[in-house]
Amino acid sequence: MFYIAQALLLSKGLSFSSHSAVIAAYGKEFAKTKLLDPEFHRLLMEAQDTRNIGDYGMIGEVEAGEAREIINWSKKFLKAAEKYLSQAF
Repeated sequence: MFYIAQALLLSKGLSFSSHSAVIAAYGKEFAKTKLLDPEFHRLLMEAQDTRNIGDYGMIGEVEAGEAREIINWSKKFLKAAEKYLSQAF
């Protein structure tokens, strides 16, 4: 989901290297403006939180069901991004 958000931001000439900057900029450019469903911003933040748990494991583990759910979110986000990009260009 991070790379989808990065690609969307690049379509506006914006580039950020940190996860937090990409998520914040996505929120400003796409969620607040409602260019894409603001729900994707919330899901992007949740996916980032889950990534942190998976990578750093400080407060638990990521269950298989959680990972499948994020994969499904990613698929929906990718479809929405593809639709947006096809209409924008």
